Amino acid sequence: ELASKLALHSTRTATMLSTLAASALGLNIGATPAPSSSRGAVSMDLGRPLRVAVVGGGPSGACAAEIFAKAPNIDCTLFERKMDNCKPCGGAIPLCMVDEFELPPEIVDRRVRKMKMISPSGREVDVGRTLKENEYIGMTRREVLDAYLRDRAVELGAKPVTGLVQKVEFEDANGPYTIKYSEYKPGEKKGTPSEAEFDIIVGADGANSRTAKAIDAGEYNFAIAFQERIKIPDEKMKYYEDLAEMYVGDDVSPDFYAWVFPKYDHVGVGTGTVVNRPAISEYQAAIRERCADRLGPDPKVMKVEAHPIPEHMRPRRVVGRVALVGDAAGYVTKCSGEGIYFAAKSGRMAAEEIVALTAGGTRLPTEMEIKDTYLKKFDAAYGPTYLVLDILQKVFYTNNGAREAFVDMCASDYVQKVTFDSYLYKKVQGNDPINDIKLLFNTIGSVIKGNAIAKPDRTFSNPVESLKRL
Repeated sequence: ELASKLALHSTRTATMLSTLAASALGLNIGATPAPSSSRGAVSMDLGRPLRVAVVGGGPSGACAAEIFAKAPNIDCTLFERKMDNCKPCGGAIPLCMVDEFELPPEIVDRRVRKMKMISPSGREVDVGRTLKENEYIGMTRREVLDAYLRDRAVELGAKPVTGLVQKVEFEDANGPYTIKYSEYKPGEKKGTPSEAEFDIIVGADGANSRTAKAIDAGEYNFAIAFQERIKIPDEKMKYYEDLAEMYVGDDVSPDFYAWVFPKYDHVGVGTGTVVNRPAISEYQAAIRERCADRLGPDPKVMKVEAHPIPEHMRPRRVVGRVALVGDAAGYVTKCSGEGIYFAAKSGRMAAEEIVALTAGGTRLPTEMEIKDTYLKKFDAAYGPTYLVLDILQKVFYTNNGAREAFVDMCASDYVQKVTFDSYLYKKVQGNDPINDIKLLFNTIGSVIKGNAIAKPDRTFSNPVESLKRL
């Protein structure tokens, strides 16, 4: 996630890249529309509040549940299979998220103000000199961040259920919906089969979303992210006090990057890939080798984590009165792998739009109304970012020559300022014609130089597994 600040967000540069590359890359822009609901909005006089289920208690689910909990005439139930769950994740959040989601200072373990980019040939470029004194990238532990957001929603009135949702059943796409789940009560190792009926569901249950399967949301390609949490000596940890590292090269990933991110009292070392998932352990071994000197002679692995990461949005994100958010919807950016902010934002945005449509809990919104508000607003705000980062991943992560060029370009102050500002504040920066023209020519020069010094990429083949989808 931290690497999204290094994705070259300049508006004009993105336009040039997309114009030159879109046809060659065969981009599929936009999602397949779902069939529209035939039933209109339903006025309610049920003598009870509207029943909303939020499935999943990560940032997207917790932020959605918070909005529903504050709304009038709505009862919100928040399902989470494991309340102390620790999702494998780099843990980086942009500065704007701290204020926007009112996160207390203690949620942020480390404030990263420096990055080191390491190319396939070993060239190192220091990044971060354009940051202002009060600017940083927040590093969090998901078990801490998620618990805080979830607890806040519960304090506001959301009903927490520790349960594994196994099935969502309905006769009509517009509901009502029956959720069947195993509830795990304190002190019990075996779940109790349970079920409950709801009027609206927000699916925030991650890449393997059972909510998405229930509404036939469609498949998506996915990456495998692998991370080890490693305890290192204090003198080595001092080096990573406010520094993160990003490594590129076909030895650590054929289509992504590897990282060393500082955590509370340890570092997270990991990598990811889409195109060669069976070799993830080999890529992890390679990043461990490349950063070995910086970790010291006796690094101790505290925890090993692996998790699928969606590579694009689901073909259908709203069906009937079921809306998907976060990883369940596919809201992870290419090139950077950033997902926390977009998860939280999508959960909050979906809930706010649904609450507004219910008119104080007195009516049920239609599928088309949810699409016309939540989906249209989210796509309008962040669609360009997803498109640009998709293009940049295809351009700069495909071979060692392009990776060398990527690192070389990051030495530019203009590139650093534009990309950091875009990442920290989630607003595309740039629009400096003179510097954009310079950047275009510098990019061409970097690509030529990178291809001249880069070693050839290794070949691999996994024709069967590469077709697997979630």
